[in-house]
Amino acid sequence: MKLKPAVQISRRIAEIGREAWDACAGHPDHRGNPFVAYDFLDIAEAAGCAVERTGWGPQHLAVEDEAGQVAAVMPLYLKSHSQGEYVFDHAWADAYERAGGQYYPKLISASPFSPVTGPRLLVRPDVDLEEARRILLGGALAVCEQYEVSSLHVNFPTQAEWDWLGERGLLQRQGQQYHWLNQGYASFEGFLEALSSGRRKTIRRERRDAQAEVEIVALTGAEITEDHWDAFFGFYMDTGSRKWGRPYLNRLFFSLLGERMADRVLLVMASRGGRWIAGALNLIGDDCLYGRNWGCVEDVPFLHFELCYYQAIEWAIDKGLARVEAGAQGQHKIARGYLPAPVFSAHHIADPRLRAPVDDFLRREREAVNGEMEWLAEEYSPFRQD
Repeated sequence: MKLKPAVQISRRIAEIGREAWDACAGHPDHRGNPFVAYDFLDIAEAAGCAVERTGWGPQHLAVEDEAGQVAAVMPLYLKSHSQGEYVFDHAWADAYERAGGQYYPKLISASPFSPVTGPRLLVRPDVDLEEARRILLGGALAVCEQYEVSSLHVNFPTQAEWDWLGERGLLQRQGQQYHWLNQGYASFEGFLEALSSGRRKTIRRERRDAQAEVEIVALTGAEITEDHWDAFFGFYMDTGSRKWGRPYLNRLFFSLLGERMADRVLLVMASRGGRWIAGALNLIGDDCLYGRNWGCVEDVPFLHFELCYYQAIEWAIDKGLARVEAGAQGQHKIARGYLPAPVFSAHHIADPRLRAPVDDFLRREREAVNGEMEWLAEEYSPFRQD
């Protein structure tokens, strides 16, 4: 199926449509990643979270085949800041601005507010992957030049895309997260048996203490009500205020998530005395449980670990999922069975005066990140050293 060489720009994903978008996002290689599904991206726009007013101006790209059908898409946003990205380029922006350049606006291909690895160059399964990727990237670079913006950033792509983008001249950045891998465990106790005796005892104690005074439920699908979302939004806002930040998501976002993607949501909630006091939000992929947001309005020892990490592991084992990705940062996750895993981004810097020092920095950063990952896994792994 031959493709038209030009890309089309849509300033709302709704202009492309669910059927066309998900035909591309549903490629078998994407393993049912909910963060690039039409509904998730459209919810972020419909709720007013990822729109021009918030500094996330949609510029989604689409490639058509000769029959006029959408054959490939790329989520793309015109950004007026670097918030909500989880790949930190503030130092680059500061340096460029001090040198007299204008770093913002910039273009970014990502799933908004989601530090989750997933495909960014979405191609319909019956279309030539190489040709479609080439047209999408060429289109994104053309938009970068047309808008006269400083840069194009592709955040949290798959490693295959990262390698491909690097081969085509984009600067490669590597970071790390902490992921739990299912080694075929039959139960949570089976997972614990793979740990050192000290870690087993600690985790059992943490779970016992966390569960002592609360009731915990894991909800999905129609089990999740607006009352649950009311309580969870309160937790979410409390977490944002504690971090002296501005929460990215609003109350409408969670209602729409429950309305349109409830079957892909796992909401773990804790109550005490009939009152909801804490919760953790996860999204469900075909082979992965993605931990996203957490919050509480009462302090209970180890409840964060219980809701975000242990309940997620237990649920993933029960459903036969391959892994749990618990979000950005947090070396404390290692002791709970979440080991270092690489995450990626790729960057086109238009001005060679900025590109050269960023390229040098990223080369040294990759070496440091790889070294740290090896050291952390070797020195702090909770698993038995048989």
